[in-house]
Amino acid sequence: MTTASSTAVPTLIGSVQRALRLLEAVGTHRDGAPAKQLAREAGLPLPTAYHLLRTLTHEGYLRRENGVFLFGAAAENLTAARGARSRPATVTDSLAHWRDAIGVPVYCAVYREGEIELIAVADAPDAPAVDEWASFRETGHAHAIGQCLLGQLDENDREDHLDRHPVRPLTRYSVRDRAALLERLRTLRRGEPVIERQEYALGTVCAAIPVTAGATIAAMAISVPLDREERLLPAVEQLRGEVASLLRSFVFSISI
Repeated sequence: MTTASSTAVPTLIGSVQRALRLLEAVGTHRDGAPAKQLAREAGLPLPTAYHLLRTLTHEGYLRRENGVFLFGAAAENLTAARGARSRPATVTDSLAHWRDAIGVPVYCAVYREGEIELIAVADAPDAPAVDEWASFRETGHAHAIGQCLLGQLDENDREDHLDRHPVRPLTRYSVRDRAALLERLRTLRRGEPVIERQEYALGTVCAAIPVTAGATIAAMAISVPLDREERLLPAVEQLRGEVASLLRSFVFSISI
C-alpha cells in the first residue's frame, strides 16, 4: 500500500526560488549589476526583483554600491573558499571578460527547440545593453543576433520559424517583409559578421557572429550607440578574435 508520505510532493517556496535566482545572477558579475539587468537574467518582473533585492540587501546577502548590486558579507560567509575557482569559464564569465576588454555590451544567444533564446548579456553602466522593448524571441528578423541565428538554420527550419514569428518592421530601418529578409540571409557570407543598423532600436547599431559549439546553433553580438558606429566593426573583429582564441584553448564552454 502506498503511504501519503511516499507520494507527497515537496512544498516549494516560490519567493525563495526567485531570491536564489537573483543571487545566482549577481554572482556572475564581478563588478556588480543593476536591478534591471539582474531581473532580466533571473527571468523576473522588475517590481518583483526590486522587492527581493531590497530584502536581500537588508539581510546582508547583497550590498548596493553606485547603482549596482554585489554580494554582501552574509553571502560571502556562506563559502569558506570563495576565492578558489578552478572550474572552466562559463558563458557569462567569458562575456564579462569580453565586455571589459572591448568596452561594449556583449550578448550570447542560441537557437533551441525552435526558438531564439538569449542566454547571457554582459553590460556596464557606461556601456548599457539594448533594452528589450520587443521580445528578442519573436523579433529575430530585426536584430543582428537573431538574423545570425536564422542564417544558420536550414531552409525548412527557417521557414517554420518565420511562419510562427512573422516579419514586421519595428523601426523605419527594419527589413520590410519576409522576402526581403530571406534575400538578405541568402547573401550572408559564411562566418562573416551580421550588421544591423537601427532595425531593432533607434540610435543603436549591432553586429553578430556565428559561434561553433558542437551541434548547438549559437551567436555572439555587440551593440554600440549610433554616434559611435565607427567602433562597431573593430569591436566585432576583436570579439571574433577573442572567441576563436578561447575556443582553440578549450576554455570556453556554452553552458546551456
